[in-house]
Amino acid sequence: MALLQANKDLISTGIKEFNVLLNQQVFPNPPILEEDMVTMVNDWVNFYINYYRQQMVGEQQEQEKALQELQQELNTLSAPFLEKYRAFLKHF
Repeated sequence: MALLQANKDLISTGIKEFNVLLNQQVFPNPPILEEDMVTMVNDWVNFYINYYRQQMVGEQQEQEKALQELQQELNTLSAPFLEKYRAFLKHF
């Protein structure tokens, strides 16, 4: 089943907004634990999923597929950010 265009547009918007959020982050000094940063990033992903869940259109199956794709994309964006944070932590 192909995603509805409206849901594709929402996914695209969510990805762009999430990327902006990640790019705006300034690593704290003193740093927080890596596990805490992972928790915070997971909370951000969940926030975006819950926000966009209310805006998805189509039948339930279509909405769930779109949300799964959004979550996968956000997790993919999160990985380099967390790697960058891990590298930052090595300096402390």
